[in-house]
Amino acid sequence: MDQGVDPRQRPAIIWLNVITVLSAAILIGAEVLELAFAGGWALAGLFGLGEYGGYALEILFSAFGLLIVASFVRAAQRVEPFRQA
Repeated sequence: MDQGVDPRQRPAIIWLNVITVLSAAILIGAEVLELAFAGGWALAGLFGLGEYGGYALEILFSAFGLLIVASFVRAAQRVEPFRQA
């Protein structure tokens, strides 16, 4: 007969997994925002939008990049960081 796990016992957190997910979130966030700034600058130069056009594209792309980073972090929070008994 299966006795299961005692509900009063909390599973142990695997800190290595937590650190790995945090490191990946930082890396992905930096890369996405870097791409957003570079893409806005490049497209503004390509289409001759000027300085303010470049700023507008950078802000637009950065907002989209932040949405991507937020979705990654939300998905990473659903990963179970506990050791199964």
